[in-house]
Amino acid sequence: MHRKAATLFVACLSVAWAQQHAALDYSRQLGAPDDGRFRPAPLPGVEETYLPPIFPSSHAANLLRLRSGELLCVWFSGTWEGDSGVGIVISRLPKGANQWTRPQLIDNHEGQSYQNPVLFQAPDGTVWLFHTTQPAKQGQADARVLVAKSHDDGKTWTAPSVLFDQPGAFVRQPLLVMPDGDWLLPMYFTPSRGITTGAETNYPVVKISPDRGREWKTCSIPDANGYVQPNVLRSPRGGYIAFFRSRFADFIYKSASTDSCTWSAPKKTKLPNNNSSIQATVLSDGNIAMAFNNVGSVVVKGKPKAGPRVPLSVALSEDGGNTWPYIRDLETGTVRKGEAPLLPRGDNAPGREAYSYPSITQAANGKIAVAYTYRRYTIKVVEFDEDWIRHGTTVGTFHGDKR
Repeated sequence: MHRKAATLFVACLSVAWAQQHAALDYSRQLGAPDDGRFRPAPLPGVEETYLPPIFPSSHAANLLRLRSGELLCVWFSGTWEGDSGVGIVISRLPKGANQWTRPQLIDNHEGQSYQNPVLFQAPDGTVWLFHTTQPAKQGQADARVLVAKSHDDGKTWTAPSVLFDQPGAFVRQPLLVMPDGDWLLPMYFTPSRGITTGAETNYPVVKISPDRGREWKTCSIPDANGYVQPNVLRSPRGGYIAFFRSRFADFIYKSASTDSCTWSAPKKTKLPNNNSSIQATVLSDGNIAMAFNNVGSVVVKGKPKAGPRVPLSVALSEDGGNTWPYIRDLETGTVRKGEAPLLPRGDNAPGREAYSYPSITQAANGKIAVAYTYRRYTIKVVEFDEDWIRHGTTVGTFHGDKR
């Protein structure tokens, strides 16, 4: 990014942000400072923080625990999703600290809108940043995937280059290093355009690289049209499992593979999905924790629509993702069962009661961290113990498998 262009972009957005912040008075809505410092949450057993917003909107966080012990968080931020110049920002939580650094703009490009950043630390220590780019105000059909690299734990970055240029290419979920050293990158495509638009045009794939990201082969997933943002995990029981967001706003779907490239057709789980992002992680004891919106579709004027992005919940599985006996809410808002989204302008509306796009990881001390979009205003991060999930309830659709 050129220095003059970056300075002008930041200055323009800073003015817009000042006007937005003054008009909406978000600090009063938060009930807590947005300074990045962890504090006890109203939920007993939880610590929470709101990362300092530097632009009018924030969305799609992803976490990465570095080998140094630091925790990185990236997301896209700017005016609104899809607008020109929306860029990727980063904040870090130093090892042993209780306050995140002020977010910094990594990169942006006038005329393009950046989205869905994903971080990965390679075995040689290099930190990779994958994210999408699409022409501003033109939708996702021409999206591509870019990659940038950092050799100093995310403090400085190379200029982004095109990694995948097939139209509609998207990333969202973390990359895995497999036992044989190959890299696995989950992807999906949104090539909807003209008369071909529709959920069924979206589809997931898995990319495999045997040479540390230089070349990639594509592994297809059968009967998976409409299921996107594959979240691939090494199964505690052997092989691999993938969980999917459903464009049909019904359920979270699950697929399995023994070799990482040959996948079963996705089958629905009991966990609902509102056509919003999910994320799961394998914990140190082999259990799986998943953060998701515990709601599917709702009926609006007699027609099913994607449900509100609330409540945001976390579920725990002790059998490799087959059953989910424990579910507890992180955010419940004021939406009651069966209600439609609160504001007519949709999820981008400032202040809308939406808590979405979670990222989840575990620290060496066992603490689970979840970062997520908070009302499209900022990114909220919470921390809690695994056992905390077992001692709560949900106001959502699914109340857990019988124990």
